[in-house]
Amino acid sequence: MSSALAGKTALVTGGSGGIGGASAEALARDGATVVVMGRREEALIGTRETILSAVPGARIEIFSGDAGSVEDMRAALAFAHGLAGRLDILVPTMGGGGFGLLLDKSVEDFRTELDINITSAFIAMRYGVPLMTDGGTIVCISSTAATMPFPALASYCAGKAGLEALVRTAADEFSRRGIRVNAVRPGLTRSNATTDMFANQAVIDLFLEQIPLGRCGEPADIAAAVRYLAGPESGWVTGQSFAVDGGQELRRNPPLA
Repeated sequence: MSSALAGKTALVTGGSGGIGGASAEALARDGATVVVMGRREEALIGTRETILSAVPGARIEIFSGDAGSVEDMRAALAFAHGLAGRLDILVPTMGGGGFGLLLDKSVEDFRTELDINITSAFIAMRYGVPLMTDGGTIVCISSTAATMPFPALASYCAGKAGLEALVRTAADEFSRRGIRVNAVRPGLTRSNATTDMFANQAVIDLFLEQIPLGRCGEPADIAAAVRYLAGPESGWVTGQSFAVDGGQELRRNPPLA
């Protein structure tokens, strides 16, 4: 365990997911105290045990709640801040969306997916930034869907594109506070949300045709980028969305619909 993030406190939402858990581990490995937040306490306990087995001596706390709820998010932020009287790193990973042709979506479904992908990050920023009194870093999780059309994922594409616009504007506004805001833009990555896709080799093969480096992503690939953007090595980087996708943005998304 290194000390690059020693003395820092981080909150990772979606902490029981593949990317959230891997990001929490990457931050803990370099010395940060990490709070992982998610809706399922049993899954959070499992995440903490996994991280501690990989990083003995890490300080990992759990907080059960919904990152889309203002009340739960404020409570989680207060808990994280209270551990050492500071909040330095915020990684809101909540996001997602279901397949469905645009004309088959209801207005309620469309609004819900925008909330999941944009409003959840806004809530984290709105109530987290006032606690980041010594500067800090915010790292959001976008998707290649923000820049590449994807059949039957219109609301998800719109949500992630909106998230990246939020990141750019927040980076500008929060710069006066010494807070940097960036996003990681994963390609197809193994996670709880993509289990069904990875179980279908025909679907994976369609993606592999469009990925120059010849493999899909793993949570650790995304976590490494989160760690870079959260740490001092990226001290002159803000308002950016980094593609971590094996080069897929050089090509296109496969026609799955």
